[in-house]
Amino acid sequence: MQPKISAFFKRQETDPDPNSGDGKGLGQGSGGGAAEAEAKRKPKDRGRGELVSRKRSYAQFHLELGQPDFVLHTCSVCGMMYARGNDDDEKVHKAYHKTYFEGVPFKGWRNEAVIARSESGDRVTLATDENSFMWNTKVKEVIAVVEKELGFAEGKLLHKLCKVYLYISGQRIVGCLVTEPIKTAHRVIPSSTEESHSDLLANNTESRKTDHTLEFGKISFKREIVRRNTPSAKNKEEHRDPGAIICGKEAVPALCGFRAIWVVPSRRRKRIGSKLMDVARKTFCEGRTLGISQLAFSPPTFSGKELACRYCKTSAFLVYKEGDV
Repeated sequence: MQPKISAFFKRQETDPDPNSGDGKGLGQGSGGGAAEAEAKRKPKDRGRGELVSRKRSYAQFHLELGQPDFVLHTCSVCGMMYARGNDDDEKVHKAYHKTYFEGVPFKGWRNEAVIARSESGDRVTLATDENSFMWNTKVKEVIAVVEKELGFAEGKLLHKLCKVYLYISGQRIVGCLVTEPIKTAHRVIPSSTEESHSDLLANNTESRKTDHTLEFGKISFKREIVRRNTPSAKNKEEHRDPGAIICGKEAVPALCGFRAIWVVPSRRRKRIGSKLMDVARKTFCEGRTLGISQLAFSPPTFSGKELACRYCKTSAFLVYKEGDV
């Protein structure tokens, strides 16, 4: 048994080269042995050279597995990711942050259609598809910000029948209202919004009361939770889930649909959204002012739902969908 095992692990000799003649001649003389040794060393040396070159071409990569502030920093206000210390990234972030927080820069148009002015000098401008020079320049820049902020797919907010109301303060566009003609809408059932809101508050209260303490006899361990880049209470409220909005089956006649309402963060809670809707009611249909019962909102966010309730002075406001257009 032992001889068989030894024979299995015994190093096997290579077959003689058929082009070199008799196999006995390969083992005779010192020249043949040196040549064979040199031939055996060459492949090994060549393999080592390839291995060294491969090692030199390797590069170290980082795996991003959800670590906070790893390589890129995320701005807690505008949400943009950029590399700290990189001059180009810092410059781009600074410009985008100012546009997001303070408004889109705007120096005015030569033939600007101003439809309303305030005592402080603020104005509201109307842009439609007929004003192609406006539609294709500054309006697109504003709409890109609105789409990103409200969660619309790129290029899906505007169509030819839309009217865009821009609220301009100083030399910046700080508010935008996109309207469209509709035929019908559906009234929100107030109990559904109130119940969903109360359920949300109850769930948040239960989560706060959860105790993270482990006790073993007289020894207790308490887990400490550290949150980084925690948004402020105001941001949490604006991005909160509005819950299920249930509407009645009966269709109600409506003329004007508020497709999107947006105000920059630095100017919110200053009735800019309400002023835009007031102007839209007076100018959407030429020669008449629409009543609150003739306008409807697209399915709103949490902050949009609060705005609709305040403006309509009821939680049973009108909501429309694509089929109502």
